[in-house]
Amino acid sequence: MNELSLENLSTYWATPVVATNIVVFLNLLGALILGLIVGYERSYHGRAAGMRTYGLVCMAAAALTVIAGYPNYWFGGQVNSYLAGDPTRVIQGIVTGIGFLGAGVIMRDGLNISGLTTAASIWACAAIGIMVGVGFYVSAIMLTLLAALCMMWVSKLESWLPSRPAIAVTLEFQKNFVPQESTLREVVYSNGYEIATGSFAIRSSNEKLQWHFVAIALSKSSGVPMNELASGLSTLEGVEDFSLSHARN
Repeated sequence: MNELSLENLSTYWATPVVATNIVVFLNLLGALILGLIVGYERSYHGRAAGMRTYGLVCMAAAALTVIAGYPNYWFGGQVNSYLAGDPTRVIQGIVTGIGFLGAGVIMRDGLNISGLTTAASIWACAAIGIMVGVGFYVSAIMLTLLAALCMMWVSKLESWLPSRPAIAVTLEFQKNFVPQESTLREVVYSNGYEIATGSFAIRSSNEKLQWHFVAIALSKSSGVPMNELASGLSTLEGVEDFSLSHARN
């Protein structure tokens, strides 16, 4: 059979194949919604990975899993028993390799972590490429649209939903000065924030203490703007230098 014949190409859009793609799409949509729900919990508590990251990863994982359940519809239903290689092993190698590529775009700057959503989108693109490769064209198109919508609009959804903004703080104290953690917590709390559990770190350099922590707003409306929080922290006794930045992903 001529590979470019209309009869051969039409098998990729045959009714059973399209119906299977619709089932795959419903799985993708469900995985995206569930991933967004889990990601919202993390986003609400000011963690680095938010709704977009969790949604993309959950959806891409579902895509790679669900297509494995319909091998008879791969390549337009023209799977030959004498294939030279096992396609599932090819998929496994691609996913592993893309994982290393995604890790390369994740950057850590102090208490801030960036690039997680970009890494998740790269992994989702790998899933799209795999689905195109096995002939699940409709599912690949749907996954592309869902991923694009997720990256464009979920951040706006996050800003609309109740959340707790997080700010990474670094304080440097005067030489030989010993600050009191209780005083710091009082100042942070009076500005509508609290210190995130497990984020507190202390570093000593040239007999000067540096305190690093993440301040999370008590609620979406309780935290003062970052410049006001900076003014409040600058009034702490012994503070010589400080820096604040939004915790981001």
